[in-house]
Amino acid sequence: MTELTHINASGEANMVDVSEKAETVREAKAEAFVTMSDQTLQLIVSGQHHKGDVFATARIAGIQAAKKTWDLIPLCHPLLLSKVEVQLEAQPELNRVRIVSTCKLAGKTGVEMEALTAASVAALTIYDMCKAVQKDMVIGPIRLLEKRGGKSGDFQVSTADQGEG
Repeated sequence: MTELTHINASGEANMVDVSEKAETVREAKAEAFVTMSDQTLQLIVSGQHHKGDVFATARIAGIQAAKKTWDLIPLCHPLLLSKVEVQLEAQPELNRVRIVSTCKLAGKTGVEMEALTAASVAALTIYDMCKAVQKDMVIGPIRLLEKRGGKSGDFQVSTADQGEG
């Protein structure tokens, strides 16, 4: 097993020094799900929700969250993201919404946390906008789907497992 990178020799939490790392193109993709009743999902899909366009609001919230990850997660570096994309897909056969976020940059550290934060906050925004009509929605699972670039190499969940949540 690889050792933890955010723990120093004394066992204390610290921010990883990336000053000597090479700048490379890095990209990460994450997903999250929000499961709800078919009536709640229909309100979202039909555009009849009294709070407005739930998907548009969740998309913007996810993008904003990715840009603020360093402010939310204590040991994350502030990053100059070159791309943040948040896609939302209604899956009526499963009474849920699938959220897929993609973050990209040319830099010295990865964007996995930014992708996970974008997907998570988009899911939380859906919950917030719909809680008046349904309080027992379920958020999750949330997970990293893939990452590219950097010293640790590429990672991807098996294609058979993508979208299964």
